[in-house]
Amino acid sequence: MTKDLAAPAVTVAPTGTDPEWWRGAVIYQVYPRSFADGNGDGTGDLEGIRSRLPYLKELGVDAVWLSPFYASPQADGGYDVADYRAIDPMFGTLLDADAVLRDAHELGLRIIVDLVPNHSSDQHDWFQRALREGPGSALRERYHFRPGKGVHGQLPPNDWESIFGGPAWTRVEDGEWYLHLFAPEQPDFNWEHPAVRDEFRSILRFWLDMGVDGFRVDVAHGLVKAAGLPDIGRSGQLKLLGNDTMPFFDQDGVHEIYRSWREILGEYPENRIGPEGPSLEGRGRETGGRILVAEAWTPTVERTAHYVRPDEMHQAFNFQYLGTHWDAAELRAVIDASLAAMRPVGAPATWVLSNHDVTRHATRFANPAGLGTQLRTPGDRALGLRRARAATLLMLALPGSAYVYQGEELGLPDVTDLPDEVRQDPSFWRAAGQDGFRDGCRVPIPWTQEGSSYGFGGGGSWLPQPQGWGELSVQAQSGDPDSTLELYRSALALRRARPELGAGDRIEWLTAPDGVLAFRRGDFVCTANTTGERVRIPLPGRVLLTAGEVRLGPDDAELAGDTTVWWAM
Repeated sequence: MTKDLAAPAVTVAPTGTDPEWWRGAVIYQVYPRSFADGNGDGTGDLEGIRSRLPYLKELGVDAVWLSPFYASPQADGGYDVADYRAIDPMFGTLLDADAVLRDAHELGLRIIVDLVPNHSSDQHDWFQRALREGPGSALRERYHFRPGKGVHGQLPPNDWESIFGGPAWTRVEDGEWYLHLFAPEQPDFNWEHPAVRDEFRSILRFWLDMGVDGFRVDVAHGLVKAAGLPDIGRSGQLKLLGNDTMPFFDQDGVHEIYRSWREILGEYPENRIGPEGPSLEGRGRETGGRILVAEAWTPTVERTAHYVRPDEMHQAFNFQYLGTHWDAAELRAVIDASLAAMRPVGAPATWVLSNHDVTRHATRFANPAGLGTQLRTPGDRALGLRRARAATLLMLALPGSAYVYQGEELGLPDVTDLPDEVRQDPSFWRAAGQDGFRDGCRVPIPWTQEGSSYGFGGGGSWLPQPQGWGELSVQAQSGDPDSTLELYRSALALRRARPELGAGDRIEWLTAPDGVLAFRRGDFVCTANTTGERVRIPLPGRVLLTAGEVRLGPDDAELAGDTTVWWAM
């Protein structure tokens, strides 16, 4: 195997020098319950995250996205928020959040927090008061309460289905029904109501004043519903998501909301980032640097581009890329479509392979194509890891911003054999919903080779870790030049050091054999063999980094199956 691991060391950028840092950033997603446990109670927390920030700096990422840590009954992993301005005690306090922000900024890392505006928890004060005050009350207008159909109102107001399965409506004691596109514990806000809009503008300012660098907006496509909440007229709606236009998703009215949010972010100065000291005041500094990221499931990348027009959000997740198989022709089509869709609106493409809602790509690629993104079979572990490493180098070579989900830098597979009784994904328990296997990618990550929780914390872990987890730990992989962790560290260092990588919106495709992707960016070339067979290509130049085996000849190179190579011309 040929490697050049002598990549330049990661350096911390000068303080507050790049308000458009997000155009080429690598952003690392932390799922707080499963990252690091600071108090030994078996659940990850803010103090644990704070203790591991130096690891993320050494890894070489630019920013950290924190999944929800707000006060919540945890009916859906924190995506059911009871208080948007409070930290759930299981994660710590507002002082802990402030400490994470300050330490991250001093290390040169930015912090993006999750925002959940489509729905609240059913324990939110507004919803509890709405239940108490009854039909016709002002508080009920902030949600979608409706009388039922049928002689006695015994039928739901329309035929919409929950994303987690079953009806999207639940009936309360006084006979009215309320809408919840997700779990019954997650009632949808009515975004036509001015109080809802005012409240979230206030929430944005609260966290911007705290010093966050941006927001990942959950279900960004779902806030506005079609007027009158019309029937769809067919069942099996879950199979249509992402393909057909739905009256509860991707309505044009959402864009007015995000234009108003963009104005708020524009009022705030860029946070000071780097070792000179994390000033969160920024008096007299230029505005910019705070960002909005859309989680927007849309039928096409062209529809996704509507969310990142110049006066709306800065980035949108590229779910079309996440769902693409390890196939050269399919990957090229999605890459071309993504770059073409983002170019007219001046937004960067984003690339992602895993997150907290899908089976880890080391396991997806271990299974036959076409099984979807929610799997319960481990597949061929060696094949999956080989493809995952190659897919990572391909992703990090593409122009734009990349997202990394915690543990993928360790090559972690999904834990596919969790006993049913320990699962906590709400969709697992609802008939006809999502497959409900999201717990497998949320098992706490291993930091050390030994210990009751492999260094995750002082005790056990809220989801059981498999035997042998320690062999994939940070401790086990650090310093091993053939490990997945060191591959990520080298790739991220090279990406930061080479001016051709990161931000941009174009690539030059090169002629390549069937099943091989080859493209150029300046003096940099990436070649990816997505087949299981060896292939020969003309020698592009000097090897910078490889995921897989490459044999060099005088004028050509032989790439093993499922191998990606970075070259300097």
